[in-house]
Amino acid sequence: MRRIVFPPVSSATEDGLVAVGGDLETDTLVEAYKHGIFPWPISLDFPLAWFSPDPRGILEFGELHLSKSFEKFLKKNPYTVTFNNSFERVIKACAMTKRKDQPGTWITPDIILGYRKLFEANLAYSVEVWLDEELVGGIYGVVMGNFCSGESMFNSSDNASKFGLYSLILLLKKNGLTWLDTQMVTTVVEQFGGKYIPREEFLSRVNNVDWSVKKEKVFDLKRS
Repeated sequence: MRRIVFPPVSSATEDGLVAVGGDLETDTLVEAYKHGIFPWPISLDFPLAWFSPDPRGILEFGELHLSKSFEKFLKKNPYTVTFNNSFERVIKACAMTKRKDQPGTWITPDIILGYRKLFEANLAYSVEVWLDEELVGGIYGVVMGNFCSGESMFNSSDNASKFGLYSLILLLKKNGLTWLDTQMVTTVVEQFGGKYIPREEFLSRVNNVDWSVKKEKVFDLKRS
């Protein structure tokens, strides 16, 4: 069995860079997330980069905020949502989504392969938003124990990704989770009440994660 060791996050650069190089095998990703680190490729021309930014973005479920316009949308919501049904379609759609101020995507072929292996190991998840039979939005992320992250989302229809995130929050909250690691606070995350916390506080949360909790419990659709 390999021994994976990352530098301490206290050695990170000002922009949160902890390490360069390595691979995206499942054991490497598990070790990274357990120490508050995640991969964020800079480009295909540079080695793989690993980050632990300070501050860190999160969503506290107890502080969830819904705008009046989104509440109005929910009353006439045309979408349906599923979980863990189309992981590869979601991550590839996220990779193809154009981002403001980003010339390309950080979701490289290696990222897609690495996280697909995570999904096959029950350590990643996907949320799918459908309009009839068309996939119009989605989210993918990591689920290790009762720790959950949101890595990326996409939408090709109004409010689709917002509805996916909202549905994810409701399910996680119902099954005992209290917060979501968002890494950064995007516009959508901020609209739901996302915030930044000091890295030290984030690492304290990670240290209190119960890594023995199974994905089936976190994404239990039948639990009351």
